[in-house]
Amino acid sequence: MTTDITAQGGVQKEKSMLLQKAMISANYDALARAHDEGKKVSSTFVPGNLNELLMCFDMVRNLPEINALQSAMRKQTGAYIMEAERAGHSEDVCTYVKSDLGMMAKGSIGPSGQPLPVPDLLLLSYTGCFTFMKWFELVRDQYNCETAMLHVPYQADGKITDNMRQYVVMQLREHIIPSLERVSGIKFDIDRLREHLAESARAEDDLVWVLESAKHKPSPIDAYFGGVYYCGPIFTAFRGAPETTEYYREVRREVEQRIELGLGPVTPEGVLDEERVRVVVEGPPNWTHFRDFWKMFYDEGAVVVASSYTKVGGLYDYGFRHDPDNPLETLADYCLGCYTNHSLPARVNMLCDYMDKYSADGFLVNSIKSCNSFSAGQLLLLREVEQRTGKPAGFIETDLVDPRYFSSANVKNRLESYFQMIAQKKTRHGVAA
Repeated sequence: MTTDITAQGGVQKEKSMLLQKAMISANYDALARAHDEGKKVSSTFVPGNLNELLMCFDMVRNLPEINALQSAMRKQTGAYIMEAERAGHSEDVCTYVKSDLGMMAKGSIGPSGQPLPVPDLLLLSYTGCFTFMKWFELVRDQYNCETAMLHVPYQADGKITDNMRQYVVMQLREHIIPSLERVSGIKFDIDRLREHLAESARAEDDLVWVLESAKHKPSPIDAYFGGVYYCGPIFTAFRGAPETTEYYREVRREVEQRIELGLGPVTPEGVLDEERVRVVVEGPPNWTHFRDFWKMFYDEGAVVVASSYTKVGGLYDYGFRHDPDNPLETLADYCLGCYTNHSLPARVNMLCDYMDKYSADGFLVNSIKSCNSFSAGQLLLLREVEQRTGKPAGFIETDLVDPRYFSSANVKNRLESYFQMIAQKKTRHGVAA
């Protein structure tokens, strides 16, 4: 038996990656044609997005964060960010925002090379990131389009109360759904929503299985660099669609095959031969140098077995599934449960849990210069996780999509020193044992 991997442009590709690429391309095609075909366009964000609900109104979904990271991987965001800064935006503003505004200033040509349409509706589910609100205020000023905001209470005490849930449901009934009906011209059908939610739950089951496969030794996946690919469809414009369910079935088949063969994760240069270090990573990856960044890990035999960034679109591995029997309540619970809507103590507990469950050798923070949602409190997280687990912690700093803030030499030196420290500690423990 052999793994189903093909090489494209020097990068190793599995069948599931090709399926995802086709889905993304199809969505950009749909966005480019939307207004010519009489369809309405919504713009929304990844954490707490209401994709199943938007699908009920036949809206084509645009996600500015995804546009920014896709543009970054194509080396386009540097020019967009400079354009936004020339217009007066500070160097400290989130670079997703500046990339989006700069792209708009340069004609709103998306990462696929096709024009992005003016949105008919800006839909914001506030889940822990204040920047989202300011971002859509700026976009609304540019496009003068309707804006609907779903206010999501913060999980300060680490749990969802019935009062919080009903507050979100009330907004869905009285504000969000009427806005979607008005903009789209389509009457809300709750049975259609139930169908999409059932589809989401099936895909979520397979995603959780894939993420938890990293408990194996060697891990068949990288849960950070590979994990962002695995989470892509379910976090964005595809959750609730049948093709997404099939995508996750395929990913699971591929991972099952690697476990059977005792293989490590697939990297851009092929299957990792030897797993030497297992780490948990906190914080988003850098997108402008994504492949180079990943190479710094697999060159050292370092595999990320769990990460916090792959939970920004939902903590499915802690039991949440979209529930078609309680459609509006489950949408509320989803929005309330995203990672960035959790308190620092809750995040520490989760990261320590990952360190134990996934038999990690160390904990690494990638602090993002322009992302306060993640970077605020990360040194506290680092100290707490290191103290509670007794495992060595490391700290590096990059940025989301600004190429000026990725110093390859600096990051590489820090990572090499960190992985050497882990190796030395493991050796000492082995000798003591």
